[in-house]
Order: sequence, then C-alpha cells, then structure tokens
Amino acid sequence: MKSAVPRALRNARRIFPRASTRSSSLSSLPRLGNNRLSGTTTLTSQHRNFSATTGLRDIDEDKDRKWSTPLAKQLAAAIELTGPIPLASFMRMCLTSDIGGYYTGAIEKDRDQFGLKGDFVTSPEISQVFGELIGVWFLTEWLAQERQSRGVELIEVGPGRGTLMNDVLRTIQSFPAMANSIDAIYMVEASPELRMAQKNLLCGEDAPMTESKVGYHSVCKYNALPIVWTETIKSIPIAPQKMPFIVAHEFFDALPIHTFELVSVPASKSEAPSSTDNSSPSSKTTTPTLQWREMLVSPTPPGSTHESLKTPATQSRETPPPDFQLTRATSSTRHSLYLPESSPRFRALKSTVGPGALLEVCPDASLYASDFAARIGGSPQHPKPKPSGAALILDYGPGDGTIPTNSLRGIRKHRRVSPFAEPGLTDLSVDVDFAGIAESATKASEGVEVHGPVAQGDFLELMGIRERAEVLAKRAGEEEKGRAVEKAWRRLVDRGPGGMGKVYQALAILPENGGRRRPVGFGGDVVQ
Repeated sequence: MKSAVPRALRNARRIFPRASTRSSSLSSLPRLGNNRLSGTTTLTSQHRNFSATTGLRDIDEDKDRKWSTPLAKQLAAAIELTGPIPLASFMRMCLTSDIGGYYTGAIEKDRDQFGLKGDFVTSPEISQVFGELIGVWFLTEWLAQERQSRGVELIEVGPGRGTLMNDVLRTIQSFPAMANSIDAIYMVEASPELRMAQKNLLCGEDAPMTESKVGYHSVCKYNALPIVWTETIKSIPIAPQKMPFIVAHEFFDALPIHTFELVSVPASKSEAPSSTDNSSPSSKTTTPTLQWREMLVSPTPPGSTHESLKTPATQSRETPPPDFQLTRATSSTRHSLYLPESSPRFRALKSTVGPGALLEVCPDASLYASDFAARIGGSPQHPKPKPSGAALILDYGPGDGTIPTNSLRGIRKHRRVSPFAEPGLTDLSVDVDFAGIAESATKASEGVEVHGPVAQGDFLELMGIRERAEVLAKRAGEEEKGRAVEKAWRRLVDRGPGGMGKVYQALAILPENGGRRRPVGFGGDVVQ
C-alpha cells in the first residue's frame, strides 16, 4: 500500500463536479426517494470520539480484514496514516477517485449508474418535456435581455449522458434568432465515460474529439456549434461581453459537505495549552463555552454487522456491513473553527438551538454559486459593465431557508443503503442549502439578484408542462403512449409526500434589475 496511500491523499484534494441523468424507465427510483430524510445517517446516535492522538486502530487489527471494495481498502490505508478524515474528503473520494470512484473509476464492467439497470433516475430522463421547458426558460431570459445577437454561451455542470442539454438545444433550434446567437457550449464533466456518452449524443458517434489545455473539443450536431468539455468550471474563460446561460440539475446535491455538532465545552483547568498538547488552542477555555466539533469518518470495528452498527430500518441491509462510520472529534479542527462562522445563518445556531445543534456546510457549493454570479453580474476580479445571462439550479433540499441536517444518503440499485457501505459502488447525495447558494451568489457579485427557490411542481406548471405534455400525448397516437406521457409529467409535478414536484426546488440567478422583473416560472411573464 506504499503507493496507494499517497495517491489516496492526492485524490482527496481533487474537486470534481457530479453528473446526473435520467432513466428510460418510469418505475426507477428518483435519486431523492420518497422522503427527504429517508436513508440518512443519524449523526448523534453512533458517535465514537477521537482526539489527535487516540482513536487510531492498531494497524495489525485490520491486517487481514476484507474490505467491500478496492476504494474502501484505499480509504482505510489513508485513515491509518492520517487519522479519521472529514466527511467531505470521504465523499470526494467515493464519487471521484480515479481508483474505484462512483463516477470516475467504475470497477464493474459495462457499469451504468443511471436508469433501470443503474441506481437512480432524474427528471430529464422521466420526460423530454423537462429539458424542453429549460430551453424555453433560457429563451425567455434571452428575450428579456435585449436579444443579444452573439456571445451567448450554454453551460451545464454535471451533464450526465447529455440528455438535458440535447433537449435544450433541440428546443432552441425552433427559435433561429437565439440559436444563431450561441457561440459555444460548455459541459463541465469529470468522468471520461460520461464525456464520451455526451459526445455521442450531442455530436454523433463518428464525430472526432480532440484534446487541448482547456479540455476536450467536438462539434455539435445542432448548428455545428463547438462543444468544450472541462473538468472544472474554472477552466471556462470569463469574458465581459459573453451572455452565459447556466444550468445545474442535480449537481449541487453531490458536492462534498462538512458536518458539525455543537457541544458544550467545560472550563479547562489549564488556561493555555502546553507545547505538547495536541488539542486545538480554541478548545482550552477558562469558562464553559459552546464549540463546534467536526464529524469525521473512521473504519468500523472488525467483524461489525448491520445489527452491531444499528443500521437504520430505512436503509437496506442486503449490502455488506458498512466499512466506515461517523465519529465526532474531541477537539476543534481547522474546518470547525472556520466554516460554522462563515455565515450569519450558521452563527445564529449557537443562540437559537444551542448544544446538540447539527450543521452541514458545502464550501464547493459556495464556490460554484460565486462563479455563476461572477459570470452573470461581474465581480472585482472580472468586471462586467452590463450584467447578462442567467443560471437555473434545480435540485432537492429545503425551500424555506432552513439549513440541511442529517441529509447524507446512500443509493444502490434503487434502494436506500448506508452511505458508508461499498464505497465507490454507492451513490452519495445530500440536501442542497438553497439559502446558502443565494447568499454566496449575492455576496460574490453586486450585479445579480436571486429568485426562489420555488417548488419544482410550481415552476414546471408555470412554464406550461401540462399544455406541452397534452400536445405530445395527442401526437403519440397510441393510447398507451399517451398515458405514459401523462404519467411522466404528473410524476414531475407530484406534490404529495416525497413527490418530486414538492421536494425538488428551482432557483434562478439573474442580472440585478431592482426587482422590476421576475423571471418566467417564478411569477413573471414573457417580455417581448
């Protein structure tokens, strides 16, 4: 494992976006499931505490242990070297490690994460109308922003198989003026396999793909537009004359999170830490204080079973027992000292909730929201005389401004499983902090404003999903196909308990206009 451990540590620092796409089967399980908190890991029920010098298991203890996946073994080796790791590092490696990562290093032959044979289904795969309405939404924004004749960019983060972008482009082709204004299409994708699937759909299987310092290039079948694939949005140039239209569908839910618990720390006997004390200086106090403790990931004890680990009833026990579990640090970490203090919403938890408060923070979500805002409204680093463009984010999470807690979930073959079982084979996702995205966007650029979030069901119905679906049903000809069309769109707007129309939210980032105009789907009308 000499070479594996350093590679594990390098992979833990990589920041890659997540891809999502849809299934052709309407019976497949949505990524969220029927309950926003189903399949979560309760942070406060199975804690084991670790300090900087204790809690590392004896290396010989796990010498002959059989790990569920190669990635699990790699993670365990890294933890033996460094001690328990932040949940964000665990999530990043599980999803994007080049050795057995869920999206970037699949170890199963001909593996497909999506659809009936995969693990989950998303909205664009349920009905083509979803992507068509996203295309119409971009059209309405282009119309409202003076119909720029050139310089339009279409950007998607986490494009999956490319289905959503394909539906968007096909729809925009019906409006030649906008179609001709598009300069380029950018796809932010980390997975080589998914990049190729996107290229085959959007460009054709015979279309060549070339590589440059920026990323990968090909030519789209629609209007021969250039398509560029990058591994990070930072690789896409920011230019003041460009009008970016950005879509992020089920992307933010898979960005790594840090989790914390607020604890009451009794007064310390010593007023200051000694030179040999491994505790954080902030942990040493002369009066009782409230401090945040980070939740860390460590291996489960050898021989653990679902029963001994008390796997929740909401999670399937048909997988091997979890290889890892959450633990709570006994002293402050660098993340617990900074991240819970990064927003007034987080800081308020000390007074509104007190000891026992739980907190999830996603630094990557803030980075992406800030980037979107800078492209649209400009920033000190990238001045833009006239803000233009728009970003549309569709994902699941609380729409009332509350901070997500206990939302980590694992999904395997359309079932809820422990997020710590079979690393690399289990999809991981969390609830999105929409209020945090809005806060980051408006903080990053004075040239933007945020609308929403609104429930997906409300957004789609205001966009005309019912009317469009009725047209498709009539064109289907066969009664059975017509019923399938109706079943699909109703599933997208279902507002029942756990329904996709209720738990999924839509949020828009637009050029700042003093509240004079609301976008379509958020209470506004089409501007001619």
